[in-house]
Amino acid sequence: MSSLQGTRITWLGHSTVLVTTAKGTTLLIDPFIAFNPKYPKDFALPEKIDYILLTHGHMDHMADTVPVAAKHGSTVVAIYELADYVAGKGVAHTVGMNLGGTVQLHDVAVTMVEAKHSAGVQDDKGTHYAGVAAGYVLTIAGGPVLYHAGDTAVFSDMQLIRELYRPLVVLLPIGGHFTMGPKEAAVAVRFLAPQTVLPLHFGTFPPLTGTPEQLAALVDPSVEVVSWTPGDTI
Repeated sequence: MSSLQGTRITWLGHSTVLVTTAKGTTLLIDPFIAFNPKYPKDFALPEKIDYILLTHGHMDHMADTVPVAAKHGSTVVAIYELADYVAGKGVAHTVGMNLGGTVQLHDVAVTMVEAKHSAGVQDDKGTHYAGVAAGYVLTIAGGPVLYHAGDTAVFSDMQLIRELYRPLVVLLPIGGHFTMGPKEAAVAVRFLAPQTVLPLHFGTFPPLTGTPEQLAALVDPSVEVVSWTPGDTI
């Protein structure tokens, strides 16, 4: 496993990930908790979550944004239109940004990068435009560079993410059906050239059939593909 220099990454099922830096900054990405069948039910979120990062507006990535932000005193970071949407739902503190932009969140420089996926948000009034899907590069002061791809297909401009940010650890969806599967994710790994891959968005629902073992068989042996289960911390 790559040296994370004190950073901790906890997988909470599906694409929900808690990142805690060595300095104690907490970032929760894509909170899907109450109706997430793979959420580790005995896991207690930290009392304070500094930031919630949303990759897009689908409910399996943001369903618990409002209650978590209220309970844990979080600022929600999202593409501008989605940040505006959650503010309208009662989130007190938001940061709206857009593709290519960077915001400094304590000791983490968070850069919003492209993803290839749909992104509408649904509520009891229907489906609403909420910007486009995104991923995040987290450049941690005195620590590693992480890339959470969100929901995405493989796309050739992942090579630009490698060139610009050189992420050490990448978190990639591998389940297939709604995102890339292992075959496509293996190409993403080649484009990104990380040391470590943390697979996401697999096994939650029956159509998400890709596995870490399938991905590991398709990438260069020098790249570590972590086979983890919800609740594991790297």
